[in-house]
Amino acid sequence: MNFSQPIIEPFDYVVFGGTGDLARRKLLPALYRRDLDGQLPETSRIIGSARGEMTRKAFQTLVHKSLEEFVEKEALNQQAVKRFLDRLHFISCDATAARGWADLGKLLHQEPRKIRVFYLATSPELYGAIADNIHAHKLQTPETRIVLEKPIGHDLASAQDINDRVGAVFEERNIFRIDHYLGKETVQNLLVLRFANSLFEPVWQHNAIDHVQITVSETVGVEERGGYYDHTGALRDMIQNHLMQLLCLVAMEPPATLDREAVRDEKIKVLKSLAPITQDEISTKTVRGQYRAGAIKGGPVKAYAEEKDIAHGSITETFAALKVEVRNWRWAGVPFYLRSGKRLPEKVSEIVIQFRPVPYWIFPTGSDEAMPNRLVIRVQPNEHIRLHLWTKEPGPGGLRLRTAPLNLSFAETFKNHLPDAYERLLMDVVRGNATLFMRRDEVEAAWQWTESILDAWKNSGERPKLYTAGTWGPSEAVALIVRDGRTWFDEQAGDVPGT
Repeated sequence: MNFSQPIIEPFDYVVFGGTGDLARRKLLPALYRRDLDGQLPETSRIIGSARGEMTRKAFQTLVHKSLEEFVEKEALNQQAVKRFLDRLHFISCDATAARGWADLGKLLHQEPRKIRVFYLATSPELYGAIADNIHAHKLQTPETRIVLEKPIGHDLASAQDINDRVGAVFEERNIFRIDHYLGKETVQNLLVLRFANSLFEPVWQHNAIDHVQITVSETVGVEERGGYYDHTGALRDMIQNHLMQLLCLVAMEPPATLDREAVRDEKIKVLKSLAPITQDEISTKTVRGQYRAGAIKGGPVKAYAEEKDIAHGSITETFAALKVEVRNWRWAGVPFYLRSGKRLPEKVSEIVIQFRPVPYWIFPTGSDEAMPNRLVIRVQPNEHIRLHLWTKEPGPGGLRLRTAPLNLSFAETFKNHLPDAYERLLMDVVRGNATLFMRRDEVEAAWQWTESILDAWKNSGERPKLYTAGTWGPSEAVALIVRDGRTWFDEQAGDVPGT
């Protein structure tokens, strides 16, 4: 079955922060790949913008180097690279002042009927100023969209301020709040898995599911982002957006259609069903940690407190684990365990749906209780969906059981290139398809729920628990799930629960 995408109309893509890390690593390589696949109309242009002075030629050279660094060698077709570089322009522009905006307007007004996209790959503090300048210099058309990178603010009040200022210039239908996790193939496949297969819907509820685990782990530390991260932390940086979005897709009710608002309506219902974590529950339902010196992949790494630009005595968490409850009929009594952190043993993003055990085990296992079935949805790396089932080992001499996965490996099943999340999302903006983007009420509902945890942590006066870099976080994170008679799943160890 093929759901064809609308034809892409010619566009101008303006990337504020066009020389920054996000643009060089993700946005520009993603646009190159779409051009390589023939999705960029001939007259479409990509306009980089940043505060520093730079010629068009220098920008093209910078982007060429980025393509060589971040695009696979076999995808660097010389003719395609030249075509892409010829699309590039650069305008030096000050987000908070008038400098450069007239030059940007002059370039855009050469072809006023094109779709315009303003992508804000900048600090969130600049979002309001950029929107104001777009309005002041009359750069809007009826076909203009604006893309806001996460995080949208650092708390509910700042998120509302950004939404108010941007919303005063752009209609909600033209504001695209991006979370690149929603563009990942496995995440999109979660919708297909649930709503295109009758096998799962009858068991996708509390009578059959024991609990859900969502893990997003990183091996890296704060790298060069110490100053930013020390004012952010794991809860704001990852859980408030990435993990909340994954939770919504797992827990949401079937939408009536795949229409942009129908899907987002169901997601907001989940966020509004989250039970608040009170001050009295903060020590039993949350854990925050901070990495100390340890080793990653056999090499020593220093403690968070020793990283560049980290405040002395910082209590910013680099790890967070939560026990979350969705208060509705489908999920009553089913805990969702979320965890995310830096300097963990491996880089992995996955969702684990653990089913309830069979009512009575008739087979000899050598243990008092058989391991229940699990559905493991690996978002990255090595994207796959695996359903772990019990099976009989072949051979005579008795009935020997073992677990084995039914495996849908994306790399093995689909031999072609798996698009990066940004490839899909950047083109969805041009098409005007906001299904995989966050609506204003989603962002604010997620902040409202998260902010109560931040406040409770602050009021508790406790410091984050220390954990050694290269481990799975503080021991309290293990206790968070073990006290419920459960364990964190580790697929690297086979079909065995891991701690």
